[in-house]
Order: sequence, then C-alpha cells, then structure tokens
Amino acid sequence: MKRKRFVDLSVAIEAALPSDPEMMIPKIRYLGHDEGAETMTLFFPGLEKKDLPEGKGWAVELVELATHSGTHLDAPWHYHPTMHNGSRALTIDEIPLEWCMGDGVVLDLRHLPDGYRVMPSDLEAALEKIDYTLKPGDIVLIMTGADRYWGTEEYLARGCGMGRDATLWILDQGIHVVGTDAWGWDRPFSFIVDEFQRTRDASIIWEGHFAGIEKAYCHIEKLTGLDQLPPFGFTFFCFPIKIKGASGGWIRAVGLIEEDE
Repeated sequence: MKRKRFVDLSVAIEAALPSDPEMMIPKIRYLGHDEGAETMTLFFPGLEKKDLPEGKGWAVELVELATHSGTHLDAPWHYHPTMHNGSRALTIDEIPLEWCMGDGVVLDLRHLPDGYRVMPSDLEAALEKIDYTLKPGDIVLIMTGADRYWGTEEYLARGCGMGRDATLWILDQGIHVVGTDAWGWDRPFSFIVDEFQRTRDASIIWEGHFAGIEKAYCHIEKLTGLDQLPPFGFTFFCFPIKIKGASGGWIRAVGLIEEDE
C-alpha cells in the first residue's frame, strides 16, 4: 500500500521582502473584513454593515507583482524573441502542459561556491553520485542551498549558476524543464558584473538563459525545500498561471512522493 506525500517547493509571495531587485518587490494591499463590509454595501443597495455576520464582509487582496516574482516558470520568450535558431519563442501561455509534469531529479550542487559557473562535468559527477541517467521528459532541479537566505538581500548573491554549456548539456538529454532554488538560473548578477568589468567578455552575461535561443526550454527560479526530496523517484508539477503573451508565470511547485505505508 502506497501513501502519497506532497512536498511544497514554492516560496510565498510576500510584500516588502528584499530578495528581489527593488522594481520587482511585490506590493500587497490587504483589505480586511471590516473594509470588505463597506464595499459589500456598494454592491447590494440598502445593505448595512449590521446586516452581515458580526458586521464583517469579504477579505480581498490587491497585488502588484512582476511575472518573475516568487517561484515562477520562465518561458523561452523571456530569453529572446526566437528559439531553435529562428522560430518564434513560446510565451508562457503556449508552454505544452506535458512539459510541466514529469519525473523529478534533484542534483545536489551545494558544495560548489557562490557564483560558480556550473559545467557539464559537474552535472555528470552529480548524476554519477546518485547513480542516475537522465531520460527525455525528466525535470532537473538544481539544489544550490541559496533558499536558506530567502527573505534577505543576501539571497541575491547566493548559489552557483548554470553556464551555457551546462544548460545545453542538460537539454541535449531530452529535457524541457529545469529549475533552481537560487534567484536565477545563471550565476548571481554581482559575480557576472565583476567578471565582465575585468574581461569585457559579453558572452558570460545571461549565458544560461541565452542558451534558449538555440534550444527551447523553460526554467524555474526561486524554488525552496529541495532537500526534502529524494534524488529521484518522485513526480514534479509546475503548471504556470496562464498569462497571455507573457515571458513567465507563477507556479505552485510540488513534489509528489509515494511511500510504503
């Protein structure tokens, strides 16, 4: 007999957290039950607050956020107008739903330092360590340990990041969706900025994202709790909110583990 266990792998969308650049920090206005009662009287002429249960009405939240706030899925349109070296890139509402559910694989790269550029050899070593071979349709999740710093400014500079070669190596295995518990799929911006200032090599800028110009793929950013999952043997779900023509969409990332009773 198997018992199903669900693991929540998403951060909550919260107002005022400094874990995003300032322009992307969510704003939430909470309308409580007292204010809700006032608005309900506008919908129902003749209604008075005292007519409602304990004088309370509905609660509503007004939210202002970017499509890349919180745990979200990036569509190929986010990286470039084209993919597959020429065809129009998919927007988030066009992502095949079959991409968004699959066998999950967690690669533990927490031993790599912050700002490190992950290479194919690092991925091969991580797979060898768990004795697993990737197959088409797997969803590969990179555990950097950055999520420990969620809610702080430090989060923006934590975790290793995926280079172009590592990204393409994963995609060559038949993978369409990948994810990370860091702020972004690439290395933290502060490390890329420093290297670019030294070298003036523009190829290092957003190289993991720009790999999507060559091969269509989606990646998830701002996951959390990947250490609650086994390396493989679970089902992963990441269906995005359907926003017309958008470059990304919020998800409730969930891992499903089936265990013996």
